[in-house]
Amino acid sequence: MAEVASGRSSVLLSEIRKLPTFVRRDLQEALSYPLVFVSDSLSMIGQIVVFYFIGRMVSPSTLEQFGGSQVSYIEFVSIGIALTSVLSVGLLTVTAAVRTEQLYGTLEALVASPTAPTTLQFGLAAYDMLYVPLRMTVFLVLVSVLFGAHYTWTGLGPAALVLLAFGPLVWGLGIISAAGVLTFRKGGLVVGFAGVAFAVLSVTYVPIGVLPSWLQPLASANPVTIALNGIRSALLGTAGYRDVLPQFLMLLPIAIAFVLASIWAFRAALRRERRLGTLGLY
Repeated sequence: MAEVASGRSSVLLSEIRKLPTFVRRDLQEALSYPLVFVSDSLSMIGQIVVFYFIGRMVSPSTLEQFGGSQVSYIEFVSIGIALTSVLSVGLLTVTAAVRTEQLYGTLEALVASPTAPTTLQFGLAAYDMLYVPLRMTVFLVLVSVLFGAHYTWTGLGPAALVLLAFGPLVWGLGIISAAGVLTFRKGGLVVGFAGVAFAVLSVTYVPIGVLPSWLQPLASANPVTIALNGIRSALLGTAGYRDVLPQFLMLLPIAIAFVLASIWAFRAALRRERRLGTLGLY
């Protein structure tokens, strides 16, 4: 029995050691295209410039108060944009990673290697799980410097706790989309629609009181809204770890459900393609 347990531990450690390899590969690929970072930054700044001028038409009294202080629209919406960009990047890059492997003809070789499907799933998303929170922080720093937005930087820890539950949810959605790409070869439109739906049906751009009454219950149950409530309370107010714990506990079971569903979907897609002999087709 001890030998079996030892063997399983050895296999698990062997699989975990493979994850840094995926991260190094994706980092080297990202660094080889530095213009992508520039265009991504310009895109984010362009978004916030547009909402900065929109915010000049919005009365601060229509916005919520955080920590007893009235926030500006640019502060309110910048956190919404930052979080939905996490959603967009997480969805698109995981799907694009699988599609790239297909087009380069390396997917079949990667799947045929002695790597567990679950390790493959985590490996495809590992770089983004590290990059996306850093991207979000840099974005908020830029908004603070360029547009004078004020954030409670001591709230980064509680905000990170909320992201800790929200990140796996995004990863699960991305892997489910990647499973669709394995089967149908195309999945960009579905992923794009999912990202827009999550953003629009939430409090990304407007407070929940502005939404139609029939839409408010749906927006309240939206994981993006739950995450935004916690992160805004931490970065725009005085919320600590205990204050954002309800949002973390609400997101956690949703994240677990999506992760389990993604593992099942990805393995089912791999089994189907192997059975049909179409894994190498693109």
